[in-house]
Amino acid sequence: MTTMTTTMMMMMNDALDLKSYLRERAALVDAALDRWLPGSTAMPARLHDAMRYSVFAGGKRLRPVLIIAACEAVGGAPERVLHAACAMEMIHTYSLIHDDLPAMDDDDFRRGRPTNHKVYGEANAILAGDALLTEAFRLLADPGANAGIDPAVTLKVIETVARCAGSQGMVGGQVVDMESEGKPIDFATLQYIHTRKTGALFLASIQSGAWLGGGSAEQVAALTRYGETAGLAFQIADDILDIVGDQQELGKDVGSDQARGKATYPALLGLGEARRRAEELRDLAIAALEPLGGNAEPLRAIARYIVDRTS
Repeated sequence: MTTMTTTMMMMMNDALDLKSYLRERAALVDAALDRWLPGSTAMPARLHDAMRYSVFAGGKRLRPVLIIAACEAVGGAPERVLHAACAMEMIHTYSLIHDDLPAMDDDDFRRGRPTNHKVYGEANAILAGDALLTEAFRLLADPGANAGIDPAVTLKVIETVARCAGSQGMVGGQVVDMESEGKPIDFATLQYIHTRKTGALFLASIQSGAWLGGGSAEQVAALTRYGETAGLAFQIADDILDIVGDQQELGKDVGSDQARGKATYPALLGLGEARRRAEELRDLAIAALEPLGGNAEPLRAIARYIVDRTS
């Protein structure tokens, strides 16, 4: 019996310790990232050091953990999806590096440290983000990492991640977000921004884990409903934290959304209604997992966490 199987059995018999679960799965991802990313002394050293600076700056590894948890929910082993989990973290990190640039959000701190461009300069920060995005797709297509996986599944994962990261997903959401700054917008535009800027990669993470883990059509459908609702709940909670969160605990600037007149749920609907919607989405996400039984308990706990978190 493997260590991972033993851990899952313990979770089914006892109340899930989410902190331990997140820590253990994040450690798996960190070890794999360290193995797959070029070393900081490999040429060009400054570029690789900049990539590693942001990848290993901390963070919750939530998206890669979602890939692992979705794989486990359908009965798969974490090792089967580690390459996809690392690729997703590279894409997420690239997006943060670029978001922080002066041409976009112009933030000085991320995860409690100076942002990438503050340390390495704007040009190197742009290139570090570019390199992480490219490396992510190299890893998703890596033959060794995909050993034993149906090539059709590999292609489906690559297509889904690309679509959710590109102009129809995260990048498109970022563009509309910037275009909407300081302007009155309707609820449909707000939904467009949130479901793409954050929700798209949440959904891609969940679906990728389910497909690579060998999930059935029914299981993937249930997890898709979870990904859609949990991803939006996360972004609403993030909007709320920008108003009520503590900068030291969050590790990034707070109040910046309000200062720039960004389109957020609290700005459009008020803080109380934003909280209510986040809680409603959390409950819908948890309800979607009913067909998956005890194997989906980590995903239930994550849904509660993303709404109740303080950082």
